[in-house]
Amino acid sequence: MTSRNIDYSILFNKDLPSPSGRWQGHPKYNFVGGHSDPNLVPMDRFIESAANVFKGDPRNIAMYNYEGGPQGILTLRSFLARKLAAERGIHVTTEEILITSGSGQGIELINEILLDAGDTVIVESFTFSGALSNLRRRGVNFVGVDVDQKGIRMDHLKDILEDLRTNGIRPKYIYTIPTLQNPTGTVMTMERRYQLINLSEEYEVPIFEDECYADLIFEGEYEKAIRALDDSNRVLHIGSFSKSLGPGIRLGYVVASWDVMSRLISRKNDAGTGVMDQMIVGDYFSNHYDDHIQDMRRALKRKCDVLSAALREHFGPLVDFEEPRGGMYLWAKLPSGIDSRDFVQTALNEGIAYNPGPDWSADPDAAANYIRLCFALPSEIEIWEGIAKLAKVFQLE
Repeated sequence: MTSRNIDYSILFNKDLPSPSGRWQGHPKYNFVGGHSDPNLVPMDRFIESAANVFKGDPRNIAMYNYEGGPQGILTLRSFLARKLAAERGIHVTTEEILITSGSGQGIELINEILLDAGDTVIVESFTFSGALSNLRRRGVNFVGVDVDQKGIRMDHLKDILEDLRTNGIRPKYIYTIPTLQNPTGTVMTMERRYQLINLSEEYEVPIFEDECYADLIFEGEYEKAIRALDDSNRVLHIGSFSKSLGPGIRLGYVVASWDVMSRLISRKNDAGTGVMDQMIVGDYFSNHYDDHIQDMRRALKRKCDVLSAALREHFGPLVDFEEPRGGMYLWAKLPSGIDSRDFVQTALNEGIAYNPGPDWSADPDAAANYIRLCFALPSEIEIWEGIAKLAKVFQLE
């Protein structure tokens, strides 16, 4: 036997990301990611739904793509079709819904069928870090469009589209998170949603609508999805169960017409998203969705109020933020001259984790003095204690 080790470093592909560190566990004051509150995970009802599922047809486990085929379990897609119609104004059949392993897989699949290296897309100036990472990894160019409290600034978007057209560039899509935007928490107005549809038509650029957080509006009626306004197949729509149940439920979905759907299915090479999760969630939500989502909204609203109060108490006028209408994130601006990246490790040493703003920006330097705080996981006491400690880390208290 040989004792010589293989040097894999010379074999890794050239585009491989930097190695990750070993898992060190969660910090006490965890304001990162998209975690949810463990106290809101309905384990007893999950057990009931699991029992219902285990009494069902074993061929769903014994065979690939049995009930519902490669697009996912029919029970879950039927629930989604009803929910999308009732809450988001989207009227589609189950044939226009694809269940994915989280919304991240939906982003991957749409990018897989639409993008080549060197293509251009338009994104919001502050946006989901995972979407930006995927574009960078593919060698895709992206242009950031300004966002204010009403959503994408349509005057700026029109200027970008016109400039790209002048230079012979047709963007592959406009990526937007219109409802409870990540990270800003803003909600695009209906007026701007209609304007976006019109610009999409004028410049022949599809809209990629990410509504992962739309279930979590705290109270009242809210704006219809952009996909609900579309009668000409120009909006691709994705959503997720990870935010309304928990990120351990790796379930998301894509809504698209068959000409796009057929290509998505052809590129979904995972032999199907996990069947057990689909069946249990389909059973649970078919029976308990309304009660569950109202509980989630009330709990998140309380935590958001605590976080807002803690920031005002411990950071005072040195922090600028708008309280979101829902969701699980708060986007806070610190004084200019502060780079939030410089304090990440110091904060971790104190048991605090936060997301530095540059990770969520098309122009990282433009978000250097921003932080994103997820308030869903920590308890109300932990939120208050963690923000007090974070102010000391930034030396602002």
